Amino acid sequence: MPEAYFSLPVRVYYQDTDAGGVVYHATHLQFLERARYEWLRELGFTANSLIESHGVLFMLRSLEIEYSKPATLDNLLTVTVKVMHVGRSRITVYQEILLDGTKLVSATIHIVCVGVTSLKPVSLPTPLREKIGTIK
Repeated sequence: MPEAYFSLPVRVYYQDTDAGGVVYHATHLQFLERARYEWLRELGFTANSLIESHGVLFMLRSLEIEYSKPATLDNLLTVTVKVMHVGRSRITVYQEILLDGTKLVSATIHIVCVGVTSLKPVSLPTPLREKIGTIK
């Protein structure tokens, strides 16, 4: 299996928390998306380059998330991305949000590659597929 693991440090700011100082549940989705975006950047792709060069963008098809423990103001979190499966037009990733190695949140996310104008599933761009590798 190719190395398909990426991690991103994310600091919890006041704006990320609710009135009790705990990271708001929907904010975790933003942390997960930020890590996926930076993972793509690490592979050499940006949202703009995928749109301009390949005419594609990514949309979430489904998401399963489990909240195990809370994160709070000023925590330095690690958000991970691990590719679990690559299909013709879909990538499945497993992501975690960790605090000092302790899992706070885990999610399995199915992402679909769609055409910019049609918003219908299309094949992953070959250069991206080659960077990710084929994982079954």
